[in-house]
Order: sequence, then C-alpha cells, then structure tokens
Amino acid sequence: MKNLLIWLQANSGKVLFVVVAIFIAFLIYTLNNVPVNGFENKLLYLLKKYGYVILFVWSILEGEMGLVMGGLLCHSGDMNLVLAIFIAGLGGFVGDQIYFYTGRYNKEYISKKFAHHNRKFALASLMLRKYGMGIVFMQRYMYGMRTIIPIAIGLTRYSSKKFAIINLISAWCWAALTIVPVWYFGKEIIDLFHRLLANWYYVLPIVFIILFFIYRKIKKSKIYKDTI
Repeated sequence: MKNLLIWLQANSGKVLFVVVAIFIAFLIYTLNNVPVNGFENKLLYLLKKYGYVILFVWSILEGEMGLVMGGLLCHSGDMNLVLAIFIAGLGGFVGDQIYFYTGRYNKEYISKKFAHHNRKFALASLMLRKYGMGIVFMQRYMYGMRTIIPIAIGLTRYSSKKFAIINLISAWCWAALTIVPVWYFGKEIIDLFHRLLANWYYVLPIVFIILFFIYRKIKKSKIYKDTI
C-alpha cells in the first residue's frame, strides 16, 4: 500500500492525464448514446444526469466555466446549490493537491519540465515567505500562477497538512464566489445568452477576436506549458 501511494505521488501528473482522458472518452460515448435527439438536447441531458460528476472533474482542472454551468443548473433546479458548491470546491482542492504533491515528490520532473519558469517559482517562493498562508488561500485567483504556486509550495518544507486545510477552505470559497452569483442572476444570464445566440452573426467575429488575443497572450507567456 505504501509503495502504491509513493508511486501515485511520483506520477500524479500522468495519473491526472489518464483520468481526464478516460472521463472525456466516457462523456463522448455517453453523449452518443443518450435517449434524445439533437446535440443541444443531448448535452443538456448529459449535464442534468451527470452534472455533479462533470462539475467535479471540471473543477479539478480549475475551470470557472464549469462553475458557471453549475450555477445555471442550480438556478434551473437541476442541481442543489449547497451540494454543487461542496463538490466543485472538492474538485478544486483535489487539483491543487495533485500539483502540490507533484512538486513535493517529483522534483526532478519539475526541474526539467518547468525550467523556463524559474522566475515564477522564485516569485512564488518570495510570496510564500512574505504572505505565508495568505498566498495559499489566494493562489487560485492569480492568473498565470495558479499552477506554479502549489507546485512551488510543494517544493518547500511547508506543512502538507496545513496546506491541505487552507487549500480546502480556499477551494470552497472559490466555488461559492462563482456559483452563488450565477445562481442568483441565472435568469439575467440566460436571457443574455439568448440575445447573443439570436444575434450570433454580430457576436461571432468579436468572440474570434477575443480568443485570438487570449491565444496570443497565452502563447507569449508560455503558460500553456504549465499544464503539459
């Protein structure tokens, strides 16, 4: 059992990749076999039936869009608000724990894979020394550092138990701060989506322009390498 735990800790990144790949394959298979017609109806059926599972996995990957989905399903009554926050926070917690233990038990992999992020690691270490547990709580709100900080903390002697406790509280706050407003303003958000869909020919060029600039920014900063 101990050897299995050591192996899982040392290969946490690969395990996460395999789990996500299996989950995506499962979603595709299920989407093709749901008892309704039309892609939109199939997607809604899937979200309603497996919404909590999707929300959990999506939150592991720290995607706010998953929380928005959860908030809208809570608004429509297909999800329980408290349970959605609990599960989304748990997913966010698991994701950061994976990054933390990757840094703690796979230092050689980190030194090779993230060699081009030495400045970010130095900044993360500096913030940890300066702000202590505050940076553990706030790291998931820091774009461009959300992966680096838990890994950098794992590389230090910071208490794994203390990190886990703060990380769990932070993850639940993160989930609540996104899901609750979407749940509360669900009608307004859905109406906005309908307006956008009704005028998609005006919105689509703007979306492509925004995505292009986001892509350029991500490529320039090489943030995409953090998740490879």
